[in-house]
Order: sequence, then C-alpha cells, then structure tokens
Amino acid sequence: MINPGNLLEQFLGADAARSMQQTGGAAKQRLDNAGLGGFGGGALAGGLLGLMMGNKKMRKMAGGVVGYGGAAAAGALALKAYQNWQQGQAPATAPLATPADIPQQGQRFFPGATPAANGQPFELVMVKAMIGAAKADGHIDAEEQKSIFEQVEKLGLDAESKAFVFDTLTRPVDIGEIAASAQGIEQATELYLVSRLAIDPDHPAERAYLQALGHRLNLPVELIAHLDHQVADAPQG
Repeated sequence: MINPGNLLEQFLGADAARSMQQTGGAAKQRLDNAGLGGFGGGALAGGLLGLMMGNKKMRKMAGGVVGYGGAAAAGALALKAYQNWQQGQAPATAPLATPADIPQQGQRFFPGATPAANGQPFELVMVKAMIGAAKADGHIDAEEQKSIFEQVEKLGLDAESKAFVFDTLTRPVDIGEIAASAQGIEQATELYLVSRLAIDPDHPAERAYLQALGHRLNLPVELIAHLDHQVADAPQG
C-alpha cells in the first residue's frame, strides 16, 4: 500500500538524496553535474525531482527552507505567500518564508492535512504536479525514463509507489486533471508552488505550462506573483 507522505518526501525531502549518495553511480553523478548534488542547492537536490530535471541549468530552489522541513516546507512557502497576499503586501518586497513558518501535521497548508478533491491523498497529487511540470519541456524521453526507473528501484519504495511513479511518468500530462484535484485555495497554491519549483521560468514551454496551470487553478494574479517570489527569492541553505 502506498505511503503518500513517504513518496512525497522522496521527491522533496532529504531521504532520497541520502539514498542516492549511498548507492552512488550514474544517478548521483547526474545530480552533481546538474549542480544539485548538495542540500544547499535547493529543494530538488533532496529528491527524485532533481534527477528528473537532468542537466537543466542551476537555479534557486528555496533550499534554505526545504532543508529544514522536507516536504512540509512546500506548505510553508505556500502559506507565507498566501498570508502576504491576504495582507496586501507588494510581492517583490514581501517577507520570505522561514523554518518557523513550516506547518505542523494536520494544520492548513500541511501537504497531508486534507484529501484532494477527487478523494486521493493530496501528497500524490503534488507528486503528479511535479512530474507534470518537469515534463513540460519534453526533455524526459525514453532514455531519461529508463534512468529514472533504475534509480527509483534503488530507493526501497513499495511496489505500489513505484508503479504510481512509473505510470505517472509515462502517461501524458493532464493539466486539467491536476488542477481539478485541488480542494480549495490552499491546495491550489501548493500545487502551483511545487510545479513552480520544478520548472525553469525562462524556458518558453515551461513558462507557458505554469501560466496555464495558474489559470486552471483560478489563482489570482497577485497571489501567483507572491508564490513566484517565495521560490525565486528564497535564500539558499
């Protein structure tokens, strides 16, 4: 049976990075080549999504916060952006999230606080959103998928979790399905936030994907600006 929280940690948390470092080989080398080999490199250095991103250019990934809180730190970034937006602050100068903002289990913006709109554990929808965003530029071809599959096999995931990852990787991205899974504005902001972590906003296809997702999630333009600020300007850990 899938452990949704554990699977999400494998994408955003430190557990996957430790496994990659212990197994070594091509996966760790690819992380290093991408500039994502250390936790200070950002959120994606800590999980499978860093591997999926391949050799994309290095960029800030909110590493300072995520390094403290694993997957729950995504909730901290979304929560801070939401609070700043509610307070009417200017996105460019609004306060950034800190480890003190990381929500506790069961609180609003904690990834597993409530199920998704389709009844699925919300952590699994977050994983789908990250994979969809990582695939937006089309760089994950059959060879990339094979490399990722090989690394997933080394992580000690249960059979259902591995099947979920493999199926999501090979299926076409359904941005409408991802957006429709959000139950309320809290989950909508988190889906946008983790998708923003996984893309290069300077890449036209990825930028277009993110804009389309924000539109499908019905997020206010100013709130999106706050979410972008939390990711782009977060200090490195």
